[in-house]
Amino acid sequence: MKIHSCAATAAVLAAFAGLVFGAPAAVAQTQTVNVVDVGGALALLQDAIESYKTTHPNVKFTFTKAPAPELPGKLKAMQAAGRTDIDLVLGGTDILSAGIEQNLWTTVLPDQAAKFPGVLDNYLPQARKMQELARNQALAVVFMPAGPLLEFNPEKVQHAPTTPQELLAWCKANPNRFIYGRPANSGPGRTFMMGLPYLLGDKDPKDPVNGWDKTWAYLKQLNTCIEYYPGGTGAVMRELGEGSRDMTVSVTGWDINPRALGVVPKHYRIAAFNDFTWVNDTQYLMTPKGLSPEKQALVFDLMAYLLQPAQQALTYDKGYFYPGPAVKNVPITMAPQQSQDVIKEYGRAEYAGWIANRPHAQPLDSQSLVKAFRKWDEEVGAQKFK
Repeated sequence: MKIHSCAATAAVLAAFAGLVFGAPAAVAQTQTVNVVDVGGALALLQDAIESYKTTHPNVKFTFTKAPAPELPGKLKAMQAAGRTDIDLVLGGTDILSAGIEQNLWTTVLPDQAAKFPGVLDNYLPQARKMQELARNQALAVVFMPAGPLLEFNPEKVQHAPTTPQELLAWCKANPNRFIYGRPANSGPGRTFMMGLPYLLGDKDPKDPVNGWDKTWAYLKQLNTCIEYYPGGTGAVMRELGEGSRDMTVSVTGWDINPRALGVVPKHYRIAAFNDFTWVNDTQYLMTPKGLSPEKQALVFDLMAYLLQPAQQALTYDKGYFYPGPAVKNVPITMAPQQSQDVIKEYGRAEYAGWIANRPHAQPLDSQSLVKAFRKWDEEVGAQKFK
């Protein structure tokens, strides 16, 4: 979704290289690192990854994208065959959870602690909480206090809903005009799903099977006025921007970035539910089991590089995962000027207050998230997602 600008940031990268993790190790011969993106983080990280070649000219990269539900089966087949052609996976809690459940990832901490000195203490407090979900099998690389938020066309929605009950009433009065993505494939979709237990006063927001009675009942009611559930947030935003839908659930980055890119009109508005709790989001770096020792060492070195301040500053991007950096002491003044300009023009004045004043919660852990996805697919979305 972004336009890359490696050249514009080369000076920044050179100035800050090595501040946290020290100089990268030398690579003796040409190596290709195959990177797969399943959560959209490539938009934030490709410039930073490519800049690794400035000090490692023998390293080449390939980049591909894959739907999160398809990758675990592919990795499992590769590992069973004794070969792994995927070296680094970029993704969110969905692919992280699936990989942990199926034992696909290489353990990072504490096994590789020497490679990542002080990594936990360098994280922002909320990003460090998100790192706990990785169960030492991945590293958080970008952070966003996500949502749940509502994004809408102000010409069609005069008064934004302030409670889930008001949203349901609006949806029933305007059938098929509200949309959200299948939670297993959509960050805003799963943030909305995980935020509802806090809004509805459910028994246990961290137990989707036994503690979400009100949430599941609500989602089934909401389902009656939703035409279908797209298999990705990009499709949701296109429909919103084209005018075939009037309102959707959103998160900070998916509000800012599509408007900056012109997918959604700039004047579309954002709203928060009364008394909402932020459900935070993170993208992680994961490396599959089965890599050669030499390739594994290279990938770990790259991961350490991506957590340096200069590379973290690039993750402000065009607001795609707002704000972006997962580590401390990376103000937006370190970001490329283009990023600073986008945030100034398309950011929201409301965000600073909401982030500071509303409580924050981690998303579900890996096992609970998989159970929630399964229950939503079977009992809510059923045959209505595509």
